[in-house]
Amino acid sequence: MSLIVKICGLKTLESLDTALDAGADMIGFVFHPKSPRNIAPEQATKLAPAARNRAKIVALVVDPEDSQLSMLRSIVAPDLWQFHGKESFERVREARTILGIPVMKALGVAETSDLAAVSAYARVADHVLLDAKPPKDAAYPGGHGKVFDWNILSALPPAMPFMLSGGLSPENVAEAIRTIRRMGLTLSGVDVSSGVESAPGVKDLGKIRAFIAAAREAG
Repeated sequence: MSLIVKICGLKTLESLDTALDAGADMIGFVFHPKSPRNIAPEQATKLAPAARNRAKIVALVVDPEDSQLSMLRSIVAPDLWQFHGKESFERVREARTILGIPVMKALGVAETSDLAAVSAYARVADHVLLDAKPPKDAAYPGGHGKVFDWNILSALPPAMPFMLSGGLSPENVAEAIRTIRRMGLTLSGVDVSSGVESAPGVKDLGKIRAFIAAAREAG
């Protein structure tokens, strides 16, 4: 299985082009007003054509209303939803069926008990993304640069594919990939946002290139 590399929270054409030229498989646009990576749908429509057919376009939403999904499907036309809130199994299944677009479900992880629902979500989502649990007072659910203990993941079914996020960076992504694969788990991809930034919401082009290169070498 070829490792998927996803660069999330892109807001400028320069950072998008850098990710694409470096070989990103997925690029993510964040549609959540409380996030420093939030992008207006109108701006995303200007960037999406550059990525179309070069990488999968992922629309990150948090507990979205149907109206938001319909609007984004109409004007951005993502290849994939990333549900990053408290969406239920039923909500994930319903959205995938009604809107006809694959779904990635992000789940926050801090301890082994947080993995209890992963297998159930894996049955209704096209991808499961395991992210570090945000701080209790966090205004948004992801992109906090936190790393969780990857050894917790040894409790997962070995054959169940999942993507990894949470505090990944050019410096630690290779270690993360090697650690998880030594456990005999099926790591399908890695996802980064804050780990390739110089400030919250500001992408560092050199870090984007370095992250993708390190992930490719290890993967």
